[in-house]
Amino acid sequence: MKKAIFITVRTGSTRLPEKALLKINEKSTIELVIDRAKRSKRAEIIVLCTTESKNDDILCEIAERNGISFFRGSAEDKLMRWKGAAEKFDVECFVTADGDDLLCDPELVDLAFDQFERRGADFIEGKNVPCGAFTYGIRVSALNKVCEIKDSAETEMMWVYFLNTGLFKTEELENIPEVLQRPEIRMTLDYDDDLKFFKVIFDHFSDNPSFTLRDVVTYLDDNPEIIKINQYLQERFLDNQRSKTKLVLKKEVNK
Repeated sequence: MKKAIFITVRTGSTRLPEKALLKINEKSTIELVIDRAKRSKRAEIIVLCTTESKNDDILCEIAERNGISFFRGSAEDKLMRWKGAAEKFDVECFVTADGDDLLCDPELVDLAFDQFERRGADFIEGKNVPCGAFTYGIRVSALNKVCEIKDSAETEMMWVYFLNTGLFKTEELENIPEVLQRPEIRMTLDYDDDLKFFKVIFDHFSDNPSFTLRDVVTYLDDNPEIIKINQYLQERFLDNQRSKTKLVLKKEVNK
């Protein structure tokens, strides 16, 4: 079973323009995501999945410079972009890491790969962890089925096709260490105060580039005021996601 991490990113962000190219301690935020993904012990390939827009040429250059693969596909349809990447690189299952998730956790990623092999899930979602630490694990055979039944190219909130159709074996991520069960901590980049939060974290660990999510949680427990920098944004973030969540199936699937 060939396992991959797909880093999903484009430069066309609106709330925080070109956030993937913003710098923290001389590194672009997307390079920080790549660094985290490289620490996975189970992923056999890391693919930056971006769009065919000329504006995203820079992201492909960054991928090449950092020694990972890239795939260019639909700007709107994230599912079809992943499908194309899976076909090109012969991937059987993958874990997603958004370009927003500067502290995506390789320990949790590897738990998902273990779970795919142990239990045969089609779709694994991360609950009860910091927002941005882990998103989803997806089996490519299930992704291909979703691409057959969906009737919309607007798939930013794609999870609904796996969870709400009753067609797939879906599971929550298992064996999450207790120290990482911290859903009240927000670790994703959408707004200015999210950037401020990340700058504080990366500045603190500037002398320890191998710091782990466990290290971050310990630091935040010792300095709870840092959690509050962007914690208030989580409900706004979730409201925005809910407003974009659509399940649009082909007519024959609804029969």
